[in-house]
Amino acid sequence: MTRKKFALVGTGGRAEFFYGALARSFRDKSELVAFCDINRTRLEYANRLLKEKYEHPEVRLYGCEQFDEMIRQEKPDTVIVTSMDRTHHTYIIRAMELGCDVVTEKPMTIDAEKCQQIIDAVKRTGRDLRVAFNYRYAPHNTKIRELIMDGTIGEVHSVHFEWLLNTMHGADYFRRWHRDKRNSGGLLVHKSTHHFDLVNFWLGTSPETVYAMGGLRFYGRENAERRGVTKFYQRAHGSEAAKDDPFALHMEKNAHMKSLYLDAEKDDGYQRDQSVFGDGISIEDTLGVMVRYKNKAIMTYSLNAYLPWEGFNVVFNGSKGRIELKVVERAYVNSGGKKEDEGALSYKLLTVQPMFERPYEVQIETRAGGHGGGDPILLNDLFGEREEDRFHRAASHVDGAVSILTGIAGNISMQTGNAVRIDDLVKF
Repeated sequence: MTRKKFALVGTGGRAEFFYGALARSFRDKSELVAFCDINRTRLEYANRLLKEKYEHPEVRLYGCEQFDEMIRQEKPDTVIVTSMDRTHHTYIIRAMELGCDVVTEKPMTIDAEKCQQIIDAVKRTGRDLRVAFNYRYAPHNTKIRELIMDGTIGEVHSVHFEWLLNTMHGADYFRRWHRDKRNSGGLLVHKSTHHFDLVNFWLGTSPETVYAMGGLRFYGRENAERRGVTKFYQRAHGSEAAKDDPFALHMEKNAHMKSLYLDAEKDDGYQRDQSVFGDGISIEDTLGVMVRYKNKAIMTYSLNAYLPWEGFNVVFNGSKGRIELKVVERAYVNSGGKKEDEGALSYKLLTVQPMFERPYEVQIETRAGGHGGGDPILLNDLFGEREEDRFHRAASHVDGAVSILTGIAGNISMQTGNAVRIDDLVKF
């Protein structure tokens, strides 16, 4: 049997999720042939993990300026894109132009212009682009899709969706490159793309109009000063002021983070442990959004990045009743622990309240793996034997686009104070 060839660009914190699965679980069907990155130390560390952790042969390494050469030399069938968000479109488009299919980490890209470029490239090249929305595959989220598809509460008229990021995970976006909106599109794009995609997936529709408000209210130096903080530092490593700060990240205490980031600073100067109360943060930590969908349903959504617990509450109000789901996730820091702890659940409760009948709890399958058990199912869908799926969880570039366009429209709305129509942003 001919194995499918994969190359990966961007060997940072999210990359091992993909290459580790290829190296460990899908070696009979897949061949990992190359890594590409801007940072040589990180490239070499990824190769070392391949060899020592996964007992997989080392692969050839390429700098980002050698991307085209990598494609010509290695001839991968598919390129996996896990680089910084603002560079996704560059590698997605070029890979397709050179004859490869693509699997990209979310978000697909960060603004409407880049999104249009990707849409046009898919049309021009005819290549396949998949977006890795693992939350779709989590059993509790799939169950919501099933209940709504089966008409359990009739036609859904409104959704209220509240996502909470805690002071461990939420703070982490303000330590690293995500804190610069030019890199990540802000949390409405980088993080909320998951949540907006889930609503599109649950309701079987897409957004029409978006209005948003938000700001930086907790993190950042000015907010800390307003609360009476007087001790500041630029980064945690080597800082006396950071030693007693519960928001500080001490990479030297974690061997993986030290190898992945601290030891790699000499190559590109990237600091993974910046102070969340420093200057230069241009993303929001407090966000509220209203969305009208093409099926006339509406959603109210909030995201806060400094709360005591991690997880979400979502409710659906329909013509025959109401569905309520509460999920509490374990706290984690990207690359700071086991992959299966990312998005893992510590509590879940799914309740249906039919009109004129007694409410009842819906049992949810418990599965191992990150993101509530969704990660292994997604990985098999990407790299294993795809199975018939009545829920249509595999996400295309169109799904990737309509999810980020909700956040992109929200960013525009916050700038202008106006509601934004999705159809005015891109053309499919």
